[in-house]
Amino acid sequence: MAEPIDFYFDFSSPYGYFASTKIDELAAKFGRSVIWRPILLGAAFKITGQQPLPTIPLKGNYANHDLVRSARLFGLPYKLPSKFPISSTAPSRAYYWVGDKDRDLAVKLAQALYRAYFAEDRDISNPEVTANVAAKLGLDKDQVLQALNDPAVKERLKIEVDAAIERGVFGSPFIIVDKEPFWGSDRLDQVEKWLATGGW
Repeated sequence: MAEPIDFYFDFSSPYGYFASTKIDELAAKFGRSVIWRPILLGAAFKITGQQPLPTIPLKGNYANHDLVRSARLFGLPYKLPSKFPISSTAPSRAYYWVGDKDRDLAVKLAQALYRAYFAEDRDISNPEVTANVAAKLGLDKDQVLQALNDPAVKERLKIEVDAAIERGVFGSPFIIVDKEPFWGSDRLDQVEKWLATGGW
């Protein structure tokens, strides 16, 4: 059986949002499953020296234009959130807490959180907002809020982030297919070709 595709992303990454709407369908075309792995880019930035896009002169202005254009290309609702970037700790912890019980529900939660942030301008760095999004999917809001402060859940996220960095993950989205890394939503065509041909 073919190995699953690892899909690394940060909830504060608009390019991660774009890729999140395509990755499962793309993988399914080739009989692959996807393991969704939210990470905290800040930890990688400490190693690479990268900065959030909006803070970089020239590049930040280009990115704002490119994001709107890319959203049109992907056919997705998008507006630059009024608070950007944000800490993605709360949504990432919520994802792993749910995912340990129900992976499919966790993916639905990730998609809902991405929409809440990039389509509805809701600040998912706020635990209350993350819990409200989860509640819409039938999860108990109080249990979600409690989980966000659970030491075991905190440690789980830390382990995932450390493991991602160990694998060379430094951006979002970051897709690994059979040990082959692809960075960026603009690499989805290459991912598809790699899956179709077995690589080049």
